Amino acid sequence: MAKNLATKGSLSTPLIIYNRNTTRATDFHATTPNTTVATTIAEAVTKSDIIFTCVGDDAAIHSIIDASIASGSSLQDKLFVDCSTVHPDTTTALASKLHSAGATFVASPVFGAPPMAAAGQVIPVLAGPRAAVEQVKPYTTGVIAKAVMDFSDQPPAKASQLKILGNTFVLGMVESIAEGLVVADKCGLGTDALQIFFEAVFPGPYVAYSNRMRSGDYHEREAPLFAVDLARKDARHAMDLAEKAGARMRGVELVDGYMGRVKEQMGTRGDVAGVYGAVRQEAGLKFEN
Repeated sequence: MAKNLATKGSLSTPLIIYNRNTTRATDFHATTPNTTVATTIAEAVTKSDIIFTCVGDDAAIHSIIDASIASGSSLQDKLFVDCSTVHPDTTTALASKLHSAGATFVASPVFGAPPMAAAGQVIPVLAGPRAAVEQVKPYTTGVIAKAVMDFSDQPPAKASQLKILGNTFVLGMVESIAEGLVVADKCGLGTDALQIFFEAVFPGPYVAYSNRMRSGDYHEREAPLFAVDLARKDARHAMDLAEKAGARMRGVELVDGYMGRVKEQMGTRGDVAGVYGAVRQEAGLKFEN
């Protein structure tokens, strides 16, 4: 998304990049025109009017926002846009902190895997004051996104609620594909037949995940596309959201159990598609196909 902001965002000055891993920031800068590197959060915030953040978990975004507030830079009239997938309570807390510091906040979690982000095809969910959402929109459709979901004048937490619940559909899809492939393999139908079904009836994500499972990508790749640690974080948030509402998400509980086995098997390399390996093991097959 940062590359698309730099190359397609019609910026008046270079995009300021900050990463907690300085090497990643400098490597990105070396290959991406119209960027410059900030070595501290304070430097990035001081020099920016709109600050986009996107990190892996709730603790990380709290740390970055707390550091921004403690930077000594005035946050008056600065707009923070968080694209992270975090608990709705976290989003509410961030909005409150920044409002107290004089800044404006828009929640903007995005739907879309890394390849979609690279292609500028993600779908952000924008929630916050209407005027602030309008400030963000020029950097979405046609830049980082193919479309937006507009929750103008809605509490920022609404965007996080939708993102967390939306991700449970991905987890459920992955689990059902994994079970289907295993049963197709063991009953004699064969996974080729199920793949034909996916291509004819459920083109898109079903086909992509089935390909990753059938090809062995889920256990061969060095770096995960959707890390199981992040997927389990999303699952925990969804289950907590349901519990607080007096409901239960049994499907999420099921896939979280499989993801726990993926973590045991693959460690930090574990990808959500590895649920296929866990389902295979449960059926008496090897984790690796």
